Amino acid sequence: MNQTRLIPLSRISSVPADTVRAQRRREPDGRATEVLMQARSCWDAMFEFRRSRDRAKRYTYGDQWGDVIHTEEGDMVESEYIRRNGSLPLKNNLIRRLVRNVTGVYRGQNKEPVCTARDRDEQGLGETMSTVLQYNWQLNRMADVNARCFEEFLISGFVAQRKSFGWRDGKSECWTDIVQPDNFIIDSSCRDIRGWDCTLVGEIHDIPFSTLCREFADTRSRLEWLRDTYGEASNRDYLASYVNQFGMSHEQLSFFWPSDRNLCRVIEVWTKESKPRYRCHDYLTGSYYKIDEGDYASEVEAVNAARLLQGREQGLPDGEVPLIVAEWFMDDYWYYRYLTPFGDVLREGETPYDHGGHPYVFRMFPFIDGEIHSFVEDVIDQQKYVNRLIMLYDWIMRSSAKGVLVFPERCLSDKMKIEDVARQWARFDGLIVVDPKPGAEMPRQLVTNATNIGIDGLLELQLKFFEDISGVHGALQGKPGFSGQSAALYSQQTQNAANTLLDLLDTFSGFVTDSAVKDVKNIQQFYDSRRVAAIAGRSGSVVEYDPEKVRNVEFDLSINESASTPVYRQLANDTLMQIWQSGQITLEQLLRNGNFPFADRLLQDIEATRQQMAEQQAGGAVAG
Repeated sequence: MNQTRLIPLSRISSVPADTVRAQRRREPDGRATEVLMQARSCWDAMFEFRRSRDRAKRYTYGDQWGDVIHTEEGDMVESEYIRRNGSLPLKNNLIRRLVRNVTGVYRGQNKEPVCTARDRDEQGLGETMSTVLQYNWQLNRMADVNARCFEEFLISGFVAQRKSFGWRDGKSECWTDIVQPDNFIIDSSCRDIRGWDCTLVGEIHDIPFSTLCREFADTRSRLEWLRDTYGEASNRDYLASYVNQFGMSHEQLSFFWPSDRNLCRVIEVWTKESKPRYRCHDYLTGSYYKIDEGDYASEVEAVNAARLLQGREQGLPDGEVPLIVAEWFMDDYWYYRYLTPFGDVLREGETPYDHGGHPYVFRMFPFIDGEIHSFVEDVIDQQKYVNRLIMLYDWIMRSSAKGVLVFPERCLSDKMKIEDVARQWARFDGLIVVDPKPGAEMPRQLVTNATNIGIDGLLELQLKFFEDISGVHGALQGKPGFSGQSAALYSQQTQNAANTLLDLLDTFSGFVTDSAVKDVKNIQQFYDSRRVAAIAGRSGSVVEYDPEKVRNVEFDLSINESASTPVYRQLANDTLMQIWQSGQITLEQLLRNGNFPFADRLLQDIEATRQQMAEQQAGGAVAG
């Protein structure tokens, strides 16, 4: 009997339905080398960004003569070339002052996240979630974290945070970690400024071996395997021979090993995968959910058959029985893998987060055509030109004669040597014996002024360019105005200067909002027990969090002015005082909702007095 020859499935279908299963079928050794190489390719595509960030960081923190230049003596950094030519690499760091000023503008906004429930009937839950979120932000020191992230945003144009849940310092909480941009991996084809078209994201972790074992070793055999694997990974010759089979250059090998050989490299990669699933609507419970294709028989067909049987027993026609309606579709989801430099899978699985995404929040600026251009990058050329003008000024002054003694030899006395003359000339009370000859010129001091070639005007022009390009003018820097300038005019100048930074500040505010949204989603998922949350330093901000009430509530997030600012507190207190004086609220309500420094102590005294009076009344009633 003739048998039909089977064709491999990979040749029949170029686009597999279940991408994770297809990857495992292509790599039966249990590794995920294909995913590792994809992550390495995306990391290589960020090479220009990392180089630009490193240059901007050097200029920001003072290393402004570190660019490599081509000379007749070979390639060298500018500072070395300047020293070889007998000069000093002088600089005047204007960029650092600029970054501090703009960071101060951001910190001066004093904003914090506020949750608003979409359903107005659930607004009380929104206030509860706002308090819990602000408590979590205080726990993570988010004011400092966001300030440092904003400084990174100015320097590199990129910022990222990682949102997770776990045990730290004896606390089970939602945590926020700053992601090092040089270790971040993102899809090189991403073009959406919001990151919605991203299909790969990840991070390189360089951790001690003890941390590696704590995270990934659950058995003795697993511990031995980790020791053997990372023993080979620490041998760079062996690792290079393994990865060279993929045709990579030596520069690309830095992706696979850390700069410190005492650390172990773990590559965390999140990819957007797809698989066939069913979208289900249970008319009995009114719930919507998804199931895998393999669970259709047990979770849909079997349940529907049981309900039909139950309906017939109760006398219901089949058309009146509430069934589960399932619709087949291709679902995309996020899948994570922790990989060794060899592609071994340390841990993998579908995203554990109910929000269905990866744990990262990131924002790039301006991200036109996928390009990142930082705020600092715009003023580097002006900084270089200012430094060159300062060096030119210094060279001219050093080349000019200043206090040079012209001492004719015919005037030299037999009682003094020329060395003695030089020594006496340097003393403030020196005495020089001169034996002038007839017609000889007397000793004199030679002083010449530096040649004025307009360096002052050029330097002033460059400083003006620096302010114009950055948009940070004198009023925003806190410089005093001219004599007789009105306060309204100075305030308007400050506002106009701040408007030039509005795009930058609003872009970062969007990042902070995305960060708060992911915090809220994690709080709803992982805060699974009742807990009391309090905002430090604010009276009346103690709430009880009930996960059953908050878990399925949809919130809108906004970043508003913080209630910790003096202006906000004074305005709120004045309003509450007016309401209290009108008799619409009690003294206790005034103290709980206001921001008075004595509120907590006064509330305790009122409560103690009330209890004392109640006890006295109870004692009088018993005596009577």
